[in-house]
Amino acid sequence: MIEQVIRQRRRNLGGGMDVGRVLPTSERRMIGPYILFDHIGPVDIPAGVDRSADVRPHPHIGLSTVTYLFSGEIMHRDSLGYAQAIRPREVNWMTAGRGITHSERFERARAHGDRLHGIQAWVALPREYEDTAPAFSHHGAADLPQWSDGGTHGQLIAGSAYGLTAGVVTHSPQFYVHLDLERGATAEIPAGYAERAVYIATGAVEIGGVTYGPGRLLVLDEAPSWLWALERSTVMLLGGDPVGERFLYWNFVSSSKDRLAQAAADWKAGRMKLPDADDAECIPLPDAPAPPVPALS
Repeated sequence: MIEQVIRQRRRNLGGGMDVGRVLPTSERRMIGPYILFDHIGPVDIPAGVDRSADVRPHPHIGLSTVTYLFSGEIMHRDSLGYAQAIRPREVNWMTAGRGITHSERFERARAHGDRLHGIQAWVALPREYEDTAPAFSHHGAADLPQWSDGGTHGQLIAGSAYGLTAGVVTHSPQFYVHLDLERGATAEIPAGYAERAVYIATGAVEIGGVTYGPGRLLVLDEAPSWLWALERSTVMLLGGDPVGERFLYWNFVSSSKDRLAQAAADWKAGRMKLPDADDAECIPLPDAPAPPVPALS
């Protein structure tokens, strides 16, 4: 039932921001199309925090980013001209395609202080969409189906599960679900996908008679699976059909190493447009880039 258990590793993104990196790892590069999965916080950001804590403008290709918060607020600005705050239980879905740049700033925290807690995931695009036109969409409750059943409170973030479909444009079969479970609540894990996983953000759950605590990604086989909350818990369910081999370098994802090299050269040479409303600074290309690492589904 459980093929693999992956523990998050703490990683500093600069400016004092720490995340729990879950995917990719040397043991598992992807779950369906999901190629990166970071647990943000929880962290208390004091009022007046320096702008060095922000994520300055940076580029992406070949993927969609999805930011989802349990608490706090992040201000998004991108090279398409969008400026959109992301708040709890909303979705900012940004498709980089052939190239986009964006920034993520903690403006609410700077003014009032904030408690930031959430998940950022990257979804690799199928080969036929890797160089699609970049796009951005914001989704609130009207686009994200919600339900409650016996102490299980769910929200579908993207894709299809439980007979529901989220109003988020995706490019391959997948599901992404947020569950809040009261103690003793149970939930079925969506079936019908080649790859599936459960991430425990808070609390503790039991699957197949084994207890698992927070900060763990549980990779499942294809057998029917249920989880049981041993205490009040927040879990994320994710998966989908594989999209094939992918290479990952810095903020770029591609099925081609040559395309990664071109994206890096374009960024270094200043050929990628910065957000109009946030173009005074950016994150430089790493000085000594490592060779691209293959990401195998």
